[in-house]
Amino acid sequence: MNYKTLLYIGSLILFTFGFQQKQTLPDGFVYAKSIIPDLDVELRYFSENNFVGDTIDGYKANRLIVTKGAAEKLKLVQDELQQQNLCLKIYDGYRPQRAVNHFIRWARALNDTINKSIFYPEVQKKNLFKAGYIASRSGHSRGSTVDLTIMDGETGEPLDMGSPFDFFGEASWVAHENLTDKQKKNRQLLQTVMLKHNFRNYPKEWWHFTLRWEPFPKTYFDFEVE
Repeated sequence: MNYKTLLYIGSLILFTFGFQQKQTLPDGFVYAKSIIPDLDVELRYFSENNFVGDTIDGYKANRLIVTKGAAEKLKLVQDELQQQNLCLKIYDGYRPQRAVNHFIRWARALNDTINKSIFYPEVQKKNLFKAGYIASRSGHSRGSTVDLTIMDGETGEPLDMGSPFDFFGEASWVAHENLTDKQKKNRQLLQTVMLKHNFRNYPKEWWHFTLRWEPFPKTYFDFEVE
């Protein structure tokens, strides 16, 4: 039994027991797994495996929330990838404004650099705002932006994209040239399939995509992920 099948069975069990229904979401939002049961979700901000090194404010569960329109388009992406025995792996979706505020506080604490060597070895922390890696407003808080990659459906291993998720540096820029042919091919696959289904990319982060014609283009939400 491969990784994709195990993930699908586990997701169906969780959904059957009602864990997807704990929170009443604002109109227009859904738990992504209600539409894509076999989606692999690893919310990095509901963990210490992130550039801050701690669980981020507003993340109380590993449960991906996005707008319904974004989830429906992600389902099309997932279906297309599965024809190649590949799957999506999601690192972040809807992000409460309080989480963004947490990032802002962290960025101002210049001595707190616990994970610098992993996530921003070549960028001074004081320059993260100016360089465009952190902002006081995030498209994630509008609910139609996702951070993701592609993984092997047999092993569950993410494809090699040439830099880790949330790596702040030129290696993560979509147009970065110092990559192997395989890494370039993997990035191009991700760009192509996401664009085909109406997601546009942020050029400094190969993993970051926003739904075109998103339903809440000027609204920043702050309900918790739980």
